[in-house]
Amino acid sequence: MALTDIPIIDTDSHVMEPPDLWTSRMSEKKWGDRIPHLVLDERRDEMRWLIGGKRLTGVANWATAGWHEPPPSHPRTLEEAEPGAWNPEARLARMDDFGIWAQALYPNLLTFSGHAFRAMGDDELIMESIRAYNDFLTDFASVDPQRFVLLSVLPYWDVEASIAELLRCRDKGHHGVCFLSKPYKIGLPSLQDPHWEPLFSVAQETGMSLNFHVGFQEFGEDDFKSMLSTKAARSDYAKLSAMSYLGNAETLADLTLFGVCHKYPDLKFVLVESGFGWIPYYVEALDWQWHNSGASKAYPEMELPSFYFRRQVYGSFWFEKDTVNRMIELYADNITFESDYPHPTSLSPGPASSAKTPRETILESLEGVPEDVCRKVLHDNAAKLYHLTGQ
Repeated sequence: MALTDIPIIDTDSHVMEPPDLWTSRMSEKKWGDRIPHLVLDERRDEMRWLIGGKRLTGVANWATAGWHEPPPSHPRTLEEAEPGAWNPEARLARMDDFGIWAQALYPNLLTFSGHAFRAMGDDELIMESIRAYNDFLTDFASVDPQRFVLLSVLPYWDVEASIAELLRCRDKGHHGVCFLSKPYKIGLPSLQDPHWEPLFSVAQETGMSLNFHVGFQEFGEDDFKSMLSTKAARSDYAKLSAMSYLGNAETLADLTLFGVCHKYPDLKFVLVESGFGWIPYYVEALDWQWHNSGASKAYPEMELPSFYFRRQVYGSFWFEKDTVNRMIELYADNITFESDYPHPTSLSPGPASSAKTPRETILESLEGVPEDVCRKVLHDNAAKLYHLTGQ
């Protein structure tokens, strides 16, 4: 198995937002201190993001790759963090170290703290904040556009504005969008509602995939208290981290049971940072219940959920080993690989992490898998999904 010859595509990583991301790109004269910015928390001796009047995580809260203590401990500054977490040249060097050719980039604040942006209370201000982030992402990738997969954030509360931003970012080289998986939690229609049809149609026409990261499930401030508090038990962190992986189960049901995949047969959907081992069981359960509930007779025009999953839904794995062979046996065309760099659960060895490198993890997990199948999982599926042509 010549794994060293496969240009690995990592379908989930994160970039730490630099301190001046928004202040350098938005008008201080127009918006003043309503622009997302950092403030000093003297009690923690740490700069924290202030957005929509809410004091959020520290500037390097999620940059724990190689950190010397387990979470919730984290670097207090970006300078204390691994440079690859925030510097594009250093990121490319770290990718080379890990044997990764290309890497998808996800945000932190606009996913895990989306509630704070909405608390700004001004649609124009939020829209400018989103554009600023998407432009930052384009600039970050400019050092080597072929090796970064750019995923735009949209102003999802406004379908027409979302379409405009999708097209703007597509023209700037973005490959897909990071989308909210449970819009009903903030009073918007569910994914299967006709409300989204104009946006989904344009995404399908342009080949821009919809990517559902577990961090974009509409978390509130209370959701992270027991995870990020210094008083939290290690077992709390383990439980809530693992539970978040299953958050995309509802998303998968919404996509396959209610006609979304049926209406948009060429639109690709991606379940990110969810793991993959639970999917074979869950898809089988959806099929069984589709028949058992009588839905197959009530909607004879619809295919089984497993049909839609195989045709247009992708998932990813990183730490999994025991379930990999079964995953590949059933869904070799739907599996991609991720590292989650530089988050606490990432494949980033360090004094406080039991993780192995991506290359070491792959060698263990895919031992005995034929080379052509390995190439699908590590490269071809993601290259097709994101229209990558560099390798």
